[in-house]
Amino acid sequence: MLLIPAIDLKNGQCVRLRQGDMNDSTVFSDDPVAMAGQWVEAGARRLHIVDLDGAFAGKPVNAGVIHEIASAYPDLKIQLGGGIRDEDTIAAYLDAGVDYLIVGTQAVKEPHFVAEVCAEFPTHIIVGLDAKDGKVATDGWSKLSKHDVIDMAKRFENDGVEAIVYTDISRDGMMQGVNVEATVKMAQAINIPVIASGGITSMEDLKELSKVADEGIMGAITGRAIYEGTIDLKEAQEWLDKQ
Repeated sequence: MLLIPAIDLKNGQCVRLRQGDMNDSTVFSDDPVAMAGQWVEAGARRLHIVDLDGAFAGKPVNAGVIHEIASAYPDLKIQLGGGIRDEDTIAAYLDAGVDYLIVGTQAVKEPHFVAEVCAEFPTHIIVGLDAKDGKVATDGWSKLSKHDVIDMAKRFENDGVEAIVYTDISRDGMMQGVNVEATVKMAQAINIPVIASGGITSMEDLKELSKVADEGIMGAITGRAIYEGTIDLKEAQEWLDKQ
């Protein structure tokens, strides 16, 4: 199982939000490229980048910084979300060296878009599903839909997405531990990999997740925990590799 560090970009800086609130952010670095380098040195094999400004604007805002990260670390797998709303954006990021594009709000609002981009860019599309109490949330978590999250995941699996990034938004950025039960339920329901996100705070969380990784959980995204030091990325990845 991979431990995937998150770099959330706001105004060109690395930040973390609490429960998706743009007004409740902590700045961790003014140099996202150096930050990416720090995680690569610690053994990260994949990086999760979110263009937070892009997610709210509906179009790329921090593309320049993202291009810099991709060109600085060509061997690093990068998955990117935030503001991915059209095919031109996907093509431009793939050309810049990003490996996977994560479609979030757009996937729920216009599901046919996922089928189209999976056909055009096979093996490069991931869907991010944010859920609370089993229902899908959209628009930076400000809206809760009536859609069942597992039904949506099955639909996108049929469309040909590579993986599902599954976030329990009640726990994200709150340092409260990961919702293992909900993540396993998702992984068991589909045949494509699930990447766990939201609330990964300590080695205990990773140990709990690694026990059920065989159900189809390929990785876990962590942000605040590695920035605040409650998880040591290098030690944690080495431990996971031994399991």
